[in-house]
Amino acid sequence: MSEDVILLEHDGPISVVTVNRPDKLNALNRDVLEGLGKAVEACVANQTRCMIVTGAGKAFVAGADIAAMREFTPEQAAEFASLGHRVGHAMEAAPFPIVAAINGFALGGGCELALACDFAFASTKAKLGQPEVNLAVIPGFGGTQRLLRRVGLAMARELVYTGKMIDAAEALRIGLVNAVFEPDQLMAEAKKTAALIASKGPFAIAAAKKVFNEGADLPLAKANEAEIAAFGSCFTTSDQKEGMAAFVEKREAKFTGR
Repeated sequence: MSEDVILLEHDGPISVVTVNRPDKLNALNRDVLEGLGKAVEACVANQTRCMIVTGAGKAFVAGADIAAMREFTPEQAAEFASLGHRVGHAMEAAPFPIVAAINGFALGGGCELALACDFAFASTKAKLGQPEVNLAVIPGFGGTQRLLRRVGLAMARELVYTGKMIDAAEALRIGLVNAVFEPDQLMAEAKKTAALIASKGPFAIAAAKKVFNEGADLPLAKANEAEIAAFGSCFTTSDQKEGMAAFVEKREAKFTGR
C-alpha cells in the first residue's frame, strides 16, 4: 500500500483509512484505488471490527483524477472503472462495517466511495453529488446503482441527470447520509459509533452485513431464506453462547469472534 496516498491507523478493533492527497482534494487515481483495496485487505488481516474512511484536508474525495483521465481510450476508461468497482466490491465483501466520515467534498468518485461504505456521517461543511454529466460521462464506480439503492430511483436520476451538488442537510433529508455533525465532532462521532459496533458479536455483524448485501437484490421470500440460514449459523459460534449467557446472568458479554 502506498503510505503517501493512503494512511491506515489501527486502534484496537477500529481502523481509520484516510485518503491523503490534500493538494489534489484527494482525487482518486490508480494509486489511491489500489491503496484502498490493500487497506481493506490489511483491515481483514488485522481482524478489524469496524473501519472508518475519511479524507485529509478539506475534502473527503472530490472525485476521480480528471487530469489523469482526460486522454483515456474507451478501453482504458473501462479498465479504470473496473478497478473502482473491484475496490467497492472489496469494501462490501469485508466482514466488518465501513463508515464514511465525509469531512468535505464528496463528489463523483468520492460520493461513490461513500456509497460503497455501509453508511455515512457528514460534516456540516460536506458537499455531495454525482457531477459526471458536466464532463459528458456518467458515474463509473457504481454510482448509478448504489445511489438508487440508497436514495431511491427518482432521486438518483435527479442527482445524476442534473449533476448538481447538495449540502449535508439535503443529503440527510434524502437518506444519503445518516447524520450530520459539526466539523470538529465528525470523527469523534464516527469513532463512537465504530466502537459501539465493535463491541457486538463480530460473527453476527458479518452475517448481518452479508444478508443485507445479498438480500437487497433478491425477492423478499428468497431474502428471508438467506436471513433464516444466517440466523441459524450464528448458533454455531461460542459468541452466541456467551452473548445469551451474559444476558441471562445480567453481565456484559465478552465476545471473541469465535
